[in-house]
Amino acid sequence: METETAKTPLRQQLIICVVFCALAVVIIFLFGRKPYASTLVHGLSPIYQILIGLAFGAIYWVASVLGSRYIAKRKAAQHIAESYNRLNLSGWNPLWIAVAAGLGEELLFRGALQPLLGIWLTSVLFVLVHIRAYRFNKLNKRVLFQSFSIFAISVVFGCVAIYVGLIAAIIVHAAMDAVALNVVRRMANGSSVAGA
Repeated sequence: METETAKTPLRQQLIICVVFCALAVVIIFLFGRKPYASTLVHGLSPIYQILIGLAFGAIYWVASVLGSRYIAKRKAAQHIAESYNRLNLSGWNPLWIAVAAGLGEELLFRGALQPLLGIWLTSVLFVLVHIRAYRFNKLNKRVLFQSFSIFAISVVFGCVAIYVGLIAAIIVHAAMDAVALNVVRRMANGSSVAGA
C-alpha cells in the first residue's frame, strides 16, 4: 500500500475544481447565449432538483453496496480502486473531493460546454479528461469498457442537466463520487463495503 506522503493532496483536487469553475465562467461569458445565472437555475425548481439529485445518489449508493460485493475481485474494479487510492481518502476527504468534482466538472461540462457542443461531444471530452485518473495507458478491453462507462455516465449527467437541471446534475455527480470514493477506501482497507 502507498504511503500517505505519496497520496495526491486534497488541495490539488480543490485547485482543479476552481480551475474548472473559472473555465466554465469564461466559456459562458465568451460563448454563452444566456446569462450564466439562468444556466444554473434552468430546469425544475431548486428544491425538486436537490431532492431528485439526492434520490439518484441514494439509488447509486444501494446499487454500489450490492454491486461491489460481486465485482470487488474483478480486475477492472481493482484497477479503479488502485487509481483512486492514489488520492488522500482519509477523514472527510472523499466528501470534499466528491463535492469539488461534482461542482467543477458539472459547471464546466454540463453548464458551459454542453449547451455549445451538445451532449455527445461533451461526453467524449469528459472521457478524455478522465484518462489520467483511470490510468488509461494502453488500449485493451478494460480501458474500452471503462471509457464506455465514463461516457455513459456523462450522458446520464447530461440528461439530468437537460431534463431536471444543473443543480441536480451537480448533486448526482457529487453523490456518486462520494459513494465510489468511500467504496474504494473500504476496498483499500480490506473491509466490507456494507457501510459505504
